[in-house]
Amino acid sequence: QVQLVESGGGLVQPGESLRLSCAASGSVSSVYAMGWYRQAPGKQRELAALSTNIYTTTYANSVKGRFTISRDNAKNTVYLQMNSLKPEDTAVYYCYGHFISGEYWGQGTQVTVSS
Repeated sequence: QVQLVESGGGLVQPGESLRLSCAASGSVSSVYAMGWYRQAPGKQRELAALSTNIYTTTYANSVKGRFTISRDNAKNTVYLQMNSLKPEDTAVYYCYGHFISGEYWGQGTQVTVSS
């Protein structure tokens, strides 16, 4: 089993930045991918950014050039640096991890972008 714990959400104004963190614990010896999904009110959960075990990255078109995903394998942690935030980035952000033991989700952290 793997536990994913997110932190770093909050309320910011348009144009500001936030950094999300997700720490994995448990059976994390073999990881295939880690990343971030988000779900806005009334919408389906969607991919924001994903990093694979061969360090390829995928971003949603809506966040390209503004968000950056990174990983610290020594800490089993994945980060999402979010710059130039827009009101449409408002959502619950969920950490995702695909390990040899299966796929796991964090509990979610709220990001609200509003003036």
